[in-house]
Amino acid sequence: MSTPPPLAPQHPSWWRRHWKWLVPLLAALLLSLFAAFVFGIISLVFGALRSSEPYRHALQRAQADPAVIAALGEPIRAGWFVQGSMSSTGGGGSADLAIPLDGSKADATLYVTAKKSAGRWRYEVVAVNVEDGPRLLLEGGEAKDANTW
Repeated sequence: MSTPPPLAPQHPSWWRRHWKWLVPLLAALLLSLFAAFVFGIISLVFGALRSSEPYRHALQRAQADPAVIAALGEPIRAGWFVQGSMSSTGGGGSADLAIPLDGSKADATLYVTAKKSAGRWRYEVVAVNVEDGPRLLLEGGEAKDANTW
């Protein structure tokens, strides 16, 4: 009887040879996709708030108001992290927003509270709280110091 030929040496599979770098790469890819998804959702929410009528109306009033300009300095820019809530369904809705403002002299927060009825927004509060300074209530295009009311 003859002896069988020797078996060829078995090489480990591709997975066994490369798992040490492939697993962290897949984990990093999944983490990146999750972070991009979260960033996308946050961008959509802030974009919706920034495009709303109460946000734009209040920001325009604050940027054009002489008392706010004097307190914050020019240019007045809206910060990125808007806080609050907004709902609008048909002809009704409500908005309660806190918008950070950055000026050349000081920073502030612009507060907006509005109700929408029959398709028209009515502003209950449009006020600017200046850091280490006065609270300015904007009414009819004029800012009034809340401390004097």
